Amino acid sequence: MKPPDDQAIDRDGYRPNVGIILCNGGGQVLWARRSRHDGWQFPQGGVERGESVLDAVYRELYEEVGLLPEHVEVIGHTQKWLRYDVPRTYIRSQTIPFRGQKQMWYLLHMLADDNQVCLDHAERPEFDEWRWVDYWQPLKQIVSFKRRVYRRALTELEPMVIRIDLPT
Repeated sequence: MKPPDDQAIDRDGYRPNVGIILCNGGGQVLWARRSRHDGWQFPQGGVERGESVLDAVYRELYEEVGLLPEHVEVIGHTQKWLRYDVPRTYIRSQTIPFRGQKQMWYLLHMLADDNQVCLDHAERPEFDEWRWVDYWQPLKQIVSFKRRVYRRALTELEPMVIRIDLPT
C-alpha cells in the first residue's frame, strides 16, 4: 500500500478516508473483490485535499462501482473517524510518517437497479467482481487489520438499516 503525500496525512499519521456500506432493499450489503487481489472489501477511498467527506463518498462511489448520487440515498454515517493501522509489511515507503487510515463510514441505500453497478469507470478499476451479502458477512472475510473498524462501523450503522424501506 503506497502512502499518500504528507499533506494528506494528519499529525498522528492517519490519512482521511471514507468507507461506504451500500445496502439494497433487502438489507444486504455490496461486497466487492479487489482487482489483482483475492481480498474482498467495501468501497472506500481517500478524501482529496479541498474535498468534503460527502463529496469523497460520491466520487469513490462512482469511481469504484459506477453509481451516481441519484442512484443512492444517504441513510447516515458514523459519528466520528474510525482508525486502523496498516501493517508495516504493506507500506512501500517509510519516508512519510504514515500509520494508517482514519475513516468516516457512510450507510447508503441503493435506489438503482443492480445493472447500474459498473466496476470499470476508473483507469485502474479497484474491483473486478461484486455481490450482495448478508449485513454481517464482511466481518468473516475482511483482512484482519481492518476487522475492528468494520465491526465498529457495522455496529454503529446497523440501527439505521431499519430506516431503509425493506419489503414485508
